[in-house]
Amino acid sequence: MPILSVGQISKVLNGELHSSDIGPEWLISSIANDSRTIFDPESSLFFALKSDRNNGHRYVADLVHMGVRAFVVSDFSKEFGKFDYCSFIVVPDTLKALQELAAWHRSQFNIPVLGITGSNGKTIVKEWLFELLRDRAVIRSPKSYNSQVGVPLSVWNLSADYELAIFEAGISKPGEMHNLQEIICPTVGILTNIGEAHQENFTTKQQKLEEKLKLFESSHTLIYCRDQELVHSYIQNGGVNSRIKLYAWSFTKETSDLFFRKKELNGTVEIATEFEGKKFRIELPFQDESSLENAGHCLALILSQHYAEPSVMKLFASLQPVAMRLEMKEGVNNCLLINDYYNSDINSLQIALAFLNNHARKPYLQKTVILSDIQQAGIPDEQLYQEVARLLQLNKTNRLIGIGTKIKKYAYLFERPSEFFESTELFLESFQSANFRLECILLKGARDFHFELISSVLQKKYHQTVLEIDLNALVGNLNFFRSAIRPETRIMVMVKAFSYGSGMSEIARILQFHKVDYLAVAVADEGIELRQAGIDLPIVVMNPEEHSFESMIEFRLEPNVYSEEIFDSFRKVLQQHAVVRYPVHLKFDTGMNRLGFDSAGKVERLARKLQVQEEIVVRSVFSHLVGADEPVHDEFTMGQVEQFLQLSSIITKKLPYKIFRHILNSAGIERFPQYQFEMVRLGIGLYGVSACGNNQIRSISRLKTCISQIRLICAGQTVGYGRKGVVTRDAEIAVLPIGYADGYDRRLSNGVGKVYIKGQLVPIIGNICMDMCMIDVTGLQSSVGDEVELMGEHILVGNMAETIGTIPYEILTGISQRVKRVYLQE
Repeated sequence: MPILSVGQISKVLNGELHSSDIGPEWLISSIANDSRTIFDPESSLFFALKSDRNNGHRYVADLVHMGVRAFVVSDFSKEFGKFDYCSFIVVPDTLKALQELAAWHRSQFNIPVLGITGSNGKTIVKEWLFELLRDRAVIRSPKSYNSQVGVPLSVWNLSADYELAIFEAGISKPGEMHNLQEIICPTVGILTNIGEAHQENFTTKQQKLEEKLKLFESSHTLIYCRDQELVHSYIQNGGVNSRIKLYAWSFTKETSDLFFRKKELNGTVEIATEFEGKKFRIELPFQDESSLENAGHCLALILSQHYAEPSVMKLFASLQPVAMRLEMKEGVNNCLLINDYYNSDINSLQIALAFLNNHARKPYLQKTVILSDIQQAGIPDEQLYQEVARLLQLNKTNRLIGIGTKIKKYAYLFERPSEFFESTELFLESFQSANFRLECILLKGARDFHFELISSVLQKKYHQTVLEIDLNALVGNLNFFRSAIRPETRIMVMVKAFSYGSGMSEIARILQFHKVDYLAVAVADEGIELRQAGIDLPIVVMNPEEHSFESMIEFRLEPNVYSEEIFDSFRKVLQQHAVVRYPVHLKFDTGMNRLGFDSAGKVERLARKLQVQEEIVVRSVFSHLVGADEPVHDEFTMGQVEQFLQLSSIITKKLPYKIFRHILNSAGIERFPQYQFEMVRLGIGLYGVSACGNNQIRSISRLKTCISQIRLICAGQTVGYGRKGVVTRDAEIAVLPIGYADGYDRRLSNGVGKVYIKGQLVPIIGNICMDMCMIDVTGLQSSVGDEVELMGEHILVGNMAETIGTIPYEILTGISQRVKRVYLQE
């Protein structure tokens, strides 16, 4: 772990140092651009990065309160100068400064560094190499840290204790690779392939190839697949420096530098090759082309760099798919389970502990870590487990369960309460679910420990149908909409109806961290649930009911006042409780003909009442656009905006304090940002539905299940209730454990709806039942347990809704709460 003083870092960055009460000798050992990853505030240096969609300077005050003392900023405000015991390094560009610091740190070491780039497969190749070289001291990028920010954060962890470093580099447009090359400075390179990913910012694939090859300008070795004609032709015709040693491998061309002869067996592939006069043979547990290509890169690297010991070659047979994201799901006895059990090293442990901290909130009062032996640390075992113990202590972990002979050997380093087992099997023999209650549990283990067995006993039991929620996509959508409005414009996010089916408290926690200004729910009960889950943001109740007024006051929920009767009733309750200056929000009806004050006369009368009372203050006034998503209604939309301005001016002119105005919903933000006023309301857009078909807005939900049974049906037979599914030929019919009670709409019956399995769309056959439905999988060679996508990347919710004549809102909010929500985050 690098340790530098603030003064040293300021000198490296050529920055302007502002210190209050602490000197330039203050020591820094970790860097961060995300407060969720900070585990030791006093030794952390925070880079306040700015982008079109976010600004890290907004988080500085909170981080000071959290204990962070050192910052790199580009905007040194007067507020920053008032903080005691803080140092600020002021630079023109904080992202450039982060990259410069990482590049300087990389230059301090002279060890082999492998750089990996390409359109696909970077993370898988990196993780497989890490697994294959498990007996060596190897450091690699955590997860998919391959961006302009992720690469410098990865390289910062480099130290002289490692024999090999593996870093991946990803780009999305021309001009980006130069920065990453200076940071990684790889001695050896792998180019995985050139495909369609991120092609939108490149005119041709060759232009993208040229950009990616810039990573290897200072490398002495480059590995690539000879079977990619564009890549091979460009490289052979002078596309790289002639001094670079090339290893072009191939499955088809025997004249290649490395020829891999493959032989398909029963579900596996055997590869035979010869290198430097020696013969090698490995077995791979898969047959698909992408996995074989990824394995080919790994084999070429291991041969060319002389890592091909028999113990390494045997490990190819046990390679498994790579879990790219942390997985969060409900556990037994009201626990929350975080699965990250496909690797175990000190750097990924830090990231997983940060994730644990962010989700260990009410009602999950305890933080438990189940941890296996750490692999490939590059430092002596006792020093390693001292560092593990330090990380657990800094993250205020309540309980450790250590599994493995090494971690058990150093049990004395860990605080109580701790338990240790030599193997996963011994832990399972002693397991009692009653010992886990109201805990946030992190499962962090190396693949060999098979922590999926522990996950299965800790996981709350559901049927096989799940709704996956991509939290990275949700944050990306939030930042997209932020980029469409002014920095000072506030955002109210709609989390009603179980956050459009995504899970209310989990989504609210993410939004609270990302500093949205308000949350909005439909009824008081939803707001109370959020308060009990530890959400402190202002919460607006859009449909308040008189019987819930006292509860709303108790839980600090702010009502939407849409009529004079609601105003009078709520004010009366406030008077009974001697409450003054309670915040409310006023709703104007400008064309929806639903709730709200709909005339200037009614608003004038309300304004006079507001002027002569002290119980209520108006936080905002708002209205609801009727057809902002459809250009045919644009004239009506303009009329709504004009009427809203007239009605809101009555209130804002008569009251002596600041009042926020908002009329834009998700579609309005996309199409009419000029009317953002002081606040906007973000709803369906956050959850992945764009009014304009904007592909930068990503779907966050994926509904999936597994095949329960496969039946062979003869021609002329029927499937399902009412005999609606008539089979015209001999067919294979698969039964799926999802029906209309799970929210899978019955209108998708009889071929209207389709599902995605094994790379193909196949139809629903027969009527959808309450708990099951059937699909035609004839010719797909499907098996029981095969995964089936019902909504997601291949079956868009918008298309699904259009097929049955409804809207995405109905599809998303209709997914039953008996369907397990699983939260994924990279």
